[in-house]
Amino acid sequence: MKKYFIYCIILLNIPVICLAQNAADALIKAAEQKEKLLLEDEALLIYQSILKADNNNWKTLCAASFLCSRCGNRKKGNDQKVLFTSAKTLAEKAYQLNSKEAECSFVMGVAMGRMALVSSIKNKVAASRAIKFYADKAVALNPNHAYALHLLGRYNLEVSRLSSVEILACNQLLGGLPPGDVKSAIRCFEKCRSIDKNYITNLLDLAYAYEKNKEVAKAKTTIAELLAAPLRMTDDAALKAEGKRLLNKLQF
Repeated sequence: MKKYFIYCIILLNIPVICLAQNAADALIKAAEQKEKLLLEDEALLIYQSILKADNNNWKTLCAASFLCSRCGNRKKGNDQKVLFTSAKTLAEKAYQLNSKEAECSFVMGVAMGRMALVSSIKNKVAASRAIKFYADKAVALNPNHAYALHLLGRYNLEVSRLSSVEILACNQLLGGLPPGDVKSAIRCFEKCRSIDKNYITNLLDLAYAYEKNKEVAKAKTTIAELLAAPLRMTDDAALKAEGKRLLNKLQF
């Protein structure tokens, strides 16, 4: 009799569970549509509402974390720090749930990069080491993860921009940084481009990497591709404007 009662309870709850899942699926589609319309702040609000009901879905956690990182980049002061901290918290939760999924490592790397922007010098170096760790892991788990390849390339590009004095200070006083160089950056950016030719953030960083490597013709060609690429993210218009400024600089 007891087993029969439990069985009945389960059957009665199935429609409720199905309705909840259908509602969550509808909200995810709505958030994805907002992203396509370049309304990332509105998309983030939807993902946050989904997570209030269920914060154990690593895919939703990853999507929300990435948007916190992106939206936070357009904020200032405390609003920015709140979003960057949220990006890290959400990414950590996703990583705890599924550390073998490349996307979870990727959003962890991005979140640590954002935290580096609002941290002390010592914490910036620690965050930079974390960026390299998670970017490497994401690419190891999925060698064709375009965004993770870009993240790894960006790490290499940023380290290549450090002066010898800055690198010495990092190594002697702050625990050191994993090595990085512009040629490794270019390899990562080029592979990312081969997978996702219209990722504007990657194209701009590739152009900068070619400029630093004194390959001006390739930088100009890359900027031309950037300017022809469709807008897919809220920041893309601003990145195109930055690309135009870089192109003007390369003309002289």
